[in-house]
Amino acid sequence: QVQLVESGGGLVQPGGSLRVSCVASGFASDQYDIGWFRQAPGKEREAVLCISSRDGSKYYAASVKGRFTISRDNAENTMYLQMNSLIPEDTAVYYCAIRRRSPYTPYCSFSPREYEYWGLGTQVTVSS
Repeated sequence: QVQLVESGGGLVQPGGSLRVSCVASGFASDQYDIGWFRQAPGKEREAVLCISSRDGSKYYAASVKGRFTISRDNAENTMYLQMNSLIPEDTAVYYCAIRRRSPYTPYCSFSPREYEYWGLGTQVTVSS
């Protein structure tokens, strides 16, 4: 049974940092791409980054590149999203998700519709 559980969200001031986590279990990590998404009130869900299961390549959205970094602790089945230089526009619910690797492309996807399993999300609020 696939389980994805995010945690670590909270309130942070602009310019600050926060680390959110996703504990993932119940699937073969070499067969599933991983995506991180966020959704702000009144907006569509958007990709933050994705990780290809084929070679571990990481792809970041332009809006977070250079500020956000993903890492993994395979022993703990945990991913860590380190978010630095946060701005109010980063305020959203953050989700981790997985999709079965595509046989047609080595790349992971930024489309939330392609992801099969989702966590419940963790709220990140950037405000003074």
